[in-house]
Amino acid sequence: MPDQFPIVFVRQKEYQLSQDETMGTKSKFWFKHPELDRCLYKHIRPNTGEDWAEKIAEQICELLGLPHANYELAETWLGNYGTVSPNFIPQGGTLIHGNEILTPLVPNYPTYETYNASQHTIGVVINAIESSQVQLPPDWIVPKGIKVARDLFVGYILLDALIGNGDRHHENWGFVRSRAANSHDITYLSPTYDHASCLGRELLDAKRQVRSVESYAKNCISAFYRDVNDKKPFKTFELFNELANRYPLTAQVWLNRLAGISMKNIDLILQAIPQKRISPIAAKFAQDILEFNQNRLLSLRKS
Repeated sequence: MPDQFPIVFVRQKEYQLSQDETMGTKSKFWFKHPELDRCLYKHIRPNTGEDWAEKIAEQICELLGLPHANYELAETWLGNYGTVSPNFIPQGGTLIHGNEILTPLVPNYPTYETYNASQHTIGVVINAIESSQVQLPPDWIVPKGIKVARDLFVGYILLDALIGNGDRHHENWGFVRSRAANSHDITYLSPTYDHASCLGRELLDAKRQVRSVESYAKNCISAFYRDVNDKKPFKTFELFNELANRYPLTAQVWLNRLAGISMKNIDLILQAIPQKRISPIAAKFAQDILEFNQNRLLSLRKS
């Protein structure tokens, strides 16, 4: 890991030649980078920390061994901060978002309601993954004990519980459909992506100084419901605990991976974020969240 993560510079010419991205709430556009090829630039909203949160989450994916979108810290010709993410869809491939997958499967599914969609239950999502014969991502080094796409999705839910990511709504997971070398279409679970809503990044430092890390971490809400009639979704820890009870052997694989991450690993990641992007108070709050959530999750390990 470098002492400091590099900054990708986005030029005005690249913006002018760009293709706008329509999904999501941030200002973003696709452009061709001379080294990274086709990339998505996302502008961060002021005082949100979306850039450093995304980069830290990406590095944690790497430590856990999860397939993930890559993110680089970025700055535009105007001095604006953001992230750049190289396209992870192979040439000729398509990303099929969760709402596109669930709409034909669930009566009256709220296709265009990103949040507060109680039809987005964990059972429906798992069933969709299992019934669609979705494969594991090609070229991913599969950990021992992980056999099917559902097992990998459990790993994504552990990641969310660790970083406090409440934004895995039905546009932030999906399948990739691609043409294999033998000319047959294959469909596989997409690498995990879009993790910027995590680690208390939305708080101002004044709030971080008085906010209880334990209280904050325990109240992180997921985008998944237990039942369509529920008023509130699972909390992120509750959701992983639910899946750990359903699939205990799979959960143990990911918990064992989590146990291999030290606070030294986390400290090195935080130190590599330039100080002009993250304050010492924000870095400490993020580290404390990770330590608290890691300990809580590891309490679920079977002896």
